[in-house]
Amino acid sequence: MTITAPSLVPAAPAVAGAASHLEPARWAAADRHLVRKAIAEFAHERILRPEPSGGGAYRLASDDGRVHYHFAAERLWLDHWSIPSASIHRLVDGVEQRLDALDFITEFRRTLGISETMLPVYLEEIGSTLAGHAFKQSVPQPTAAELAAGSAGAAPASDFQRLEQAMTEGHPCFVANNGRLGFGLSDYLAYAPETGAPVQLVWLAVHADHAEFTAISGLGYREHLEAELGSHVVAGFDAVLAGQGLDPEDYLLMPAHPWQYENKLTVTFAAEIAQQRIVHLGPGPDAFQAQQSIRTFFNLDEPSRCYVKTALSVLNMGFMRGLSPEYMASTPPVSQWLHQLVGADPELRRQGFSVLRERAAVGYRNRYFEAAALPGAAHRKMLSALWRESPVPALEPGQRLATMASLLHTDADGAAFASALIRRSGLSAAAWLERYLQAYLVPVLHCFYRYELVGMPHGENIILVLEDGVPVRAILKDLGEEVVVMGDAVAVPPEAARIRVQVPEQDKVLSIFTDVFDCFFRFLAALLHEDGQLDQHDFWRTVAKVVAGYQDRHPELAGAFARHDLFAPEFALSCLNRLQLRNNQQMLDLADPSGSLLFSGTLSNPLAPFRPTGVRG
Repeated sequence: MTITAPSLVPAAPAVAGAASHLEPARWAAADRHLVRKAIAEFAHERILRPEPSGGGAYRLASDDGRVHYHFAAERLWLDHWSIPSASIHRLVDGVEQRLDALDFITEFRRTLGISETMLPVYLEEIGSTLAGHAFKQSVPQPTAAELAAGSAGAAPASDFQRLEQAMTEGHPCFVANNGRLGFGLSDYLAYAPETGAPVQLVWLAVHADHAEFTAISGLGYREHLEAELGSHVVAGFDAVLAGQGLDPEDYLLMPAHPWQYENKLTVTFAAEIAQQRIVHLGPGPDAFQAQQSIRTFFNLDEPSRCYVKTALSVLNMGFMRGLSPEYMASTPPVSQWLHQLVGADPELRRQGFSVLRERAAVGYRNRYFEAAALPGAAHRKMLSALWRESPVPALEPGQRLATMASLLHTDADGAAFASALIRRSGLSAAAWLERYLQAYLVPVLHCFYRYELVGMPHGENIILVLEDGVPVRAILKDLGEEVVVMGDAVAVPPEAARIRVQVPEQDKVLSIFTDVFDCFFRFLAALLHEDGQLDQHDFWRTVAKVVAGYQDRHPELAGAFARHDLFAPEFALSCLNRLQLRNNQQMLDLADPSGSLLFSGTLSNPLAPFRPTGVRG
């Protein structure tokens, strides 16, 4: 089955000439949007400290005192700053001037604590984020109601990818969230997820002396490739090798991002190509669509085939987006173990929770950089790929898919996708929220409390299965790089041992407080509150009800509930933008992610007012 995603890529003349989306009105809108977000998120992290000026108004002075910002704000729970963008005014030496996000960063550079060496690169990321926002304004987009309703007669995969393309914001916490440094204009139009452009991956043959193929138990190399490419395509690639006097048995086949091949492999890996350790085979037959994570692709021509995740040496949101060959070797065993664990657990089965296995992976080791670069360095992560299961084959009739990030999406008129789903469902907002929390939050809680197992369950890493607008189950993806076990509650097989990490006891529950409450629910609660769907008090009361109901069903975990108290009065505020401002090219030491975190005081826990009677703190 082939699905057609509506490509928003301008015709070739627009690419060759001026960037048509970069014009004054759109840029001004992008500036206002990003200045609002910068004030809100930097204030949330206590980097900026706006002063009240009465009547719900606030003011903010630049480092040198010459520039003043005046705006209205409602302070919501979790110290969320709800700021109407139209209320923001900027005065320079007492004279009102237009908002300028790049100026904003330099006006507060000292307060932001960004170093002189980091500042220019961070400004590049801000500029790229602005440009992306301008592009998203320049093309027709479906309304929230249209996205919620789906296309009449469309295949579930088609609606899924239409929604993936329609997302306009990116990560809700990070201010510079669409940096993608390394992409030029033609690259952006060809590979950014919001353009929806179909992509054909580049296929390479890599010498088996320098590469390793790993797969889940029972899946062979040839079997996997023929399932993903077709036996005739595999035979054709073998013929290309034989035509160059090379033995196909000496090589492994793997896909690569077209940008990576053109900009990195043909230059940085030129010696590998010249010595035929890497052989270019040509494009693969299927069309793919880039996902929100930018280096992962969904198969448009054969939606039941695997996603493909590729190395991409582009700087985006605090990291170079490479893929480690060391991680690739253990990724299929990790996901297979997790798949078995989840499938055998009665509570997780009850909620319909599942994971997308990373069925196979190939990692290539460049011996020059293996000798020269430290473990974890970007130069050691330039050529790897993995195949992740598609969620499409497991859908039942009447079900459709949605990235959980879409629950925070608003359309060009400010209408919220989550509100459109609630209206479509026919349920009250509180009842809809409770159904969503049962599908998503309960499995996250159970993995944590039963197994001390956590992923990175933010919006982009969760896929929701919807029926008539209602989330009925959740699917976790991105297992090999994100899943960790923080204790000894469950045995981990030797081949997956790297996922067991040491985390200070008091930091463990931040996997829920930070990743779920502060980095996702904070925004969903604000959106529904602002949209008149559900008051924030009722939002958090519903969350507390679901948490308490889960805990009541599992009295055997009472000790874990007490050690990691979700009804505690407060929790530490872990700050993501502070990490990016400190080092926007390597936010975390991946060998010690917990030790790399930055905190700024505490947040009042929105569940604390709803502590169940008789439950001790």
